[in-house]
Amino acid sequence: MNCFLIIILSVLIGTYLLDLIVDTLNVRHVKTVLPEEFEGYYDADKYKKSQEYLRENTRFGIVSDTITTPITIAFILFGGFNMVDQFARGFNLGSILTGLVFTGVLLLALQVLSIPFSIYSTFVIEEKYGFNKTTPKTFILDILKGWLLIAVIGGIVLSAVLWFFEKAGPWAWLYCWIAVTIFQIFLMFIAPVVIMPIFNKFIPLEEGELKKTIEDYARSQKFKLKGIFTMDGSKRSTKTNAFFTGFGRFRRIVLFDTLVEKHTVKELVSILAHEMGHYKKKHIFKSIVISILSTGLMFGILSLFINNRELFAAFKMQETSIYASLLFFGFLYSPIQMVLSIFGNMLSRRHEYDADEYAVKTYKASASMIAALKKLSVENLSNLTPHPLKVFLSYSHPPVLERIQAIRRISSQPSPEQP
Repeated sequence: MNCFLIIILSVLIGTYLLDLIVDTLNVRHVKTVLPEEFEGYYDADKYKKSQEYLRENTRFGIVSDTITTPITIAFILFGGFNMVDQFARGFNLGSILTGLVFTGVLLLALQVLSIPFSIYSTFVIEEKYGFNKTTPKTFILDILKGWLLIAVIGGIVLSAVLWFFEKAGPWAWLYCWIAVTIFQIFLMFIAPVVIMPIFNKFIPLEEGELKKTIEDYARSQKFKLKGIFTMDGSKRSTKTNAFFTGFGRFRRIVLFDTLVEKHTVKELVSILAHEMGHYKKKHIFKSIVISILSTGLMFGILSLFINNRELFAAFKMQETSIYASLLFFGFLYSPIQMVLSIFGNMLSRRHEYDADEYAVKTYKASASMIAALKKLSVENLSNLTPHPLKVFLSYSHPPVLERIQAIRRISSQPSPEQP
């Protein structure tokens, strides 16, 4: 049997089994007794509801994987990629346009396959637990807008990558790396004002105590604000969130309207102080650098597999091509990507602790910050006691109980000016 086929099937089946084991352990790790820290925030019924929400989402994820994994394997073994390739070549377009058709057909099929799962998740599970606010119209428009963005942005990036690998010789991977990096940074700047408003409305925060307190705190930290906005998160869900986005003159603070409704001024500012900590501690910059280096590694390894006949034979392809090489390489790269994501999550969890520490030491409202974390967990029915292996493999944030303990330790330390 083709060695690449053995590797790819092992990766697909191994990933499925690993996810199954981890998710099962995670559900069984749930504590039926409410942690003492959350007494007064969760009542018995709502805590039970959060556990049911976890179990139902886990079961749904397992069912989804159990359906999609065999479909993917069958598509490989029965030459599905070759059929799509022959269809794309039938238009007699150039190699780049053929690559766009090939990729577009596969992405469209993948999107269509995912729609029933998205419908069930949104209109059954999220509805059942009181989160869903998405109307069928919004749901359909989100899908169409997403497809349009993929077609435009993805088409530009894919065309550039294919052109470089066709024309630039052995250094093509380097030119692709540079071009994609420039494009990604460009998108980071324009996303807040061009892309994100396609899906949501951003309204400047009205004058009042909240805005003044945020501005006073930002001024005390010498942090220049370019705008404070509320976002109509309630258009799709009752879940709450807040984030910083953009760079330079496009940088803005965004608060979900659902967050503003449910939290006090001190709690909201403590949340934003945490987000500001990411900027002050240069976490955003470090993450961008790591992402750029990871992209370079990916392109460097990819260049070794362009038009590899053994790899194409694993997918029963009649002809080789650069565009199919990109896709097939993705199957081989996924274990490397998983390892990189584990290290990325470890760093991200460390950054979260650092940002919490920054917020506690500069805003000096640890009680409000802890209250905010508790409310966020309750509002979103978060799992309070995830399994350590689940945290290790996929959590970008530390479990909330561990964050609260760390905040209490920081707040109990004497300030530098104290003897």
